[in-house]
Amino acid sequence: MATRSEAGDVHELSAPRGWVQRHRPLLDAAGIAAVSVVAAAAGLGEIWDVLSMLPEPVSPWWGVVIAVPGIVCVALKRRYPRTGLAIVTVLSVIALFTVGGLGTLVAFLDLLWTVTFRATPAGRRRILAACIAGTAAITSLSLVLTGDVRIAVLIGLQLGALLGTDYWWATAVAQANELAELHRREAREVVRLAERDRDAALQRERDGMARELHDLVAGHVSAMAIRAEAALSSGRDAAADGAALRAVRDSSLEAHHALRSMITVLRAGGGELVVPPRLDRVPGYVDEARRAGLAVRFDGPPQAAVPAAVEQLAARVVQESLANCVRHAAGGQVAIEIEVDARALVVRVDSRDGRPLDRPSLPGNGSGLAMLGERVRALGGRFDAGPAGTGWSVQASLPVGA
Repeated sequence: MATRSEAGDVHELSAPRGWVQRHRPLLDAAGIAAVSVVAAAAGLGEIWDVLSMLPEPVSPWWGVVIAVPGIVCVALKRRYPRTGLAIVTVLSVIALFTVGGLGTLVAFLDLLWTVTFRATPAGRRRILAACIAGTAAITSLSLVLTGDVRIAVLIGLQLGALLGTDYWWATAVAQANELAELHRREAREVVRLAERDRDAALQRERDGMARELHDLVAGHVSAMAIRAEAALSSGRDAAADGAALRAVRDSSLEAHHALRSMITVLRAGGGELVVPPRLDRVPGYVDEARRAGLAVRFDGPPQAAVPAAVEQLAARVVQESLANCVRHAAGGQVAIEIEVDARALVVRVDSRDGRPLDRPSLPGNGSGLAMLGERVRALGGRFDAGPAGTGWSVQASLPVGA
């Protein structure tokens, strides 16, 4: 962690840099003005004096005079870069064939760099073509004015080197900034996708916990509430009350054991929350439903081998259907059919002649059937649940190749 003195040092270092960035055009203009004055004082007037069209040499201070508009354009380059470049280009051509002057050339290169840096890739290609055309034109005029091929070629090479270096530098910096921005966008996209995947994983985990809680606890709690409700609704009978209390005790112990196992897995991480049921557990579900007052007809599970996922889901369908029958159709008749062939395992649970409790203690919200439908469709099967005559029917068709 940075100390207060270290933070102050960083602020002291960054403050001058920020000031320079804010006033960069003015500083550049002042630098070019200083270069022009120093060059004039040193007698460096014309850059390529052989191109001068004046009859006699003139004072190098005329180069400072003609550079003044270019210096103003540099000071305003952030607001009017292209206009400034057009003006300085004209001034540079005039100075090249008259009084010369180093300041005008430097101002031209500075504005060329700025415009190239801000241009689009297509704009940079146009600027490169203009630089090539300008170099060729100056070289041709040099040949016409001097009549010496060697001088014209030398001037063309020098001018091409100046323009080419300036153009390459601006393009390299612009592409580096574009690449950095691309990496920043990709990083933001990666963060966004990571957050979306995290949210999706969290939602899947929550859905899994909801299914496990429903499978572990809902049936037992419903059985406890219904058996207690039945005992309270009937007359006092010691044998019936004792049976109801034993059923409530058994269901509460099973629910407590299931909750402890789930809490252990959640605290430790990994592992299965519960041992997935198989079809051999269906007779136990049938016995519990019969103890709750349902008349259940079941001929036993099929002996054919089916995939574990299909077998587990079929057992869940029977478990949830019987729990709903106990909750909503007390004392009714239930028929369970489980058939398997070469293509699918079909589970059908039909109930009829049931009656709702006088005081329902634990009404359902349909989430159990909804989750069953999601599971069946996830395996590529078909799930239907709804009223059938005076009762209710649940049917699931599970492909044995799932």
